[in-house]
Amino acid sequence: TDYGASLTVSLPAALQPHQPFQIIVRYTTADGPAIWWLDPELTYGNAKPFVFTQGHSVCNRSFFPCFDTPAVKCTYSATVKAPAGIQVLMSATQSTYLEEEGVYQFYMEYPVPAYLVALVAGDLIHADIGPRSRVWAEPCLLPTAISKLSGMVERWLTAAESLYGPYIWGRYDIVFLPPSFPIVAMENPCLTFIISSILESDEFLIIDVIHEVAHSWFGNAVTNATWEEMWLSEGLATYAQRRITTETYGAAFTCLETAFRLDALHRQMKLLGEDNPVSKLQVKLEPGSVNPSNLMNLFTYEKGYCFVYYLSQLCGDPRHFDSFLRAYIEKYKFTSVVAQDLLDSFLNYFPELKEQCVESKAGLEFERWLNATGPPLAEPDLSQGSSLTRPVETLFKLWTTEPLDSVAAASSVDLTKWRTFQTVLFLDRLLDGSPLPREVIKKLSECYSSQLDSMNAEIRIRWLQIVVRNDYYPDLYKVRRFLENQMSRMYTIPLYEDLCTGTLKSFALEIFYQTQNQLHPNLRKTIQQILSQGLNPLPAIDTTAVTTDTPAMVLEDKVSEATNGAISLRDVNVSA
Repeated sequence: TDYGASLTVSLPAALQPHQPFQIIVRYTTADGPAIWWLDPELTYGNAKPFVFTQGHSVCNRSFFPCFDTPAVKCTYSATVKAPAGIQVLMSATQSTYLEEEGVYQFYMEYPVPAYLVALVAGDLIHADIGPRSRVWAEPCLLPTAISKLSGMVERWLTAAESLYGPYIWGRYDIVFLPPSFPIVAMENPCLTFIISSILESDEFLIIDVIHEVAHSWFGNAVTNATWEEMWLSEGLATYAQRRITTETYGAAFTCLETAFRLDALHRQMKLLGEDNPVSKLQVKLEPGSVNPSNLMNLFTYEKGYCFVYYLSQLCGDPRHFDSFLRAYIEKYKFTSVVAQDLLDSFLNYFPELKEQCVESKAGLEFERWLNATGPPLAEPDLSQGSSLTRPVETLFKLWTTEPLDSVAAASSVDLTKWRTFQTVLFLDRLLDGSPLPREVIKKLSECYSSQLDSMNAEIRIRWLQIVVRNDYYPDLYKVRRFLENQMSRMYTIPLYEDLCTGTLKSFALEIFYQTQNQLHPNLRKTIQQILSQGLNPLPAIDTTAVTTDTPAMVLEDKVSEATNGAISLRDVNVSA
């Protein structure tokens, strides 16, 4: 099963309490949810095979025997043998390489939960981008990665240290993975994993890396003891990320990015319903019934962030809250905590707030924050971002207020001068309002389609979703062109979802027939499940005897939670 089988080891009766002992488990693993094997064709260089692991949240049990819970932390060491020409990396503080034997040795000297043990191997080279950071990538991607990140990571680490204390992991390296990587980024200690597809979207790259930097304190050093309280990592990391961006890029940019994410939170709430239990910060999991990874939604990030922001506002000055978080990290580093640990520490650090019984303030009770379904009980004041959000709101109103007599004013807006987050906020709101009147979508295309063609994938996918949801056939060829050049889950699933929801399923099938061989088998399977909705199962085709010119597809009759997956990918842009 997805959860594996437990291994019970009976200890000798003669073993004394606290007496050290060693257990050796000999095992073999080949395929499992943690281990992603890629043929050379699924890499950018098309030269060598590639493998990476993704342990979050309960997948690493398919990688090695472990206590697969965030409540248990330990150090680890590993020996990895690899063919010549294959570079191996792990989330470890120390590594050595014996070239004549082709053997790598790794050691993580600090205790970490099992899900943070990570390995990647492939055609990777590196370049230093700071005094304690280097970037790893396939040779064809390395120059781009250097140009985007040189000097930046040290700037972000220094800002984080000024807020939350010393960076305790030694190095902060980044490895860019092929587009098959199933999420955007993963905060493996010492070695952040990031999907290469995000390199073209500068502002998203900045936010994603800073979010993973923040996890070095919140999530890696201090970890949620149970997956039911994932917000303790994600909500705090999101808060810390926004404190870092405020320090390095200003409050206006931070408020813009926050407005974009909170818009997405409310969108997800409309889709799921305000009484959906997954909107709680403390989600109750029946053992074995739910994969915790399915709880990676915007409530974990943004509702968690809003609660942490509310706590910071109770202090009056965010710098006072920064001081508390430094003390919290120092007290609990290398351990796992529950929400009550955080809240008790908060009230003990600020005795005046404890005397005021802020935890019981009517309508904003801490218990209600944790266990009520629905939207956040309070949201941050984003007025400092009005210089960036007001133009978005104005343009949106010009396009959605009837009668449509402001096209001249709207068409004069040059989106190429906007920040990425402004453009995606505008497009997301148009997406929410789709289908739009025919005249509106036609004029939108005339005004902006050529501008958007030259922009990054985060922007283009949103415009193409608008095209699909409005059945705007003149721009459909751009949807085909986009999907023919995308191998990433985050840039394919949302479009296939929209194509199959409307009248364009045959168009989606045609594109999939042509592109399936360039997709990772896991992604291919997900798209097959999306395409199979509403269709009778087709007989399996023996793909071993099929040429690349022949459509080969297996449509399955058991459909997974493809819709929910697409929602989370489109609206969360998940960085674990």
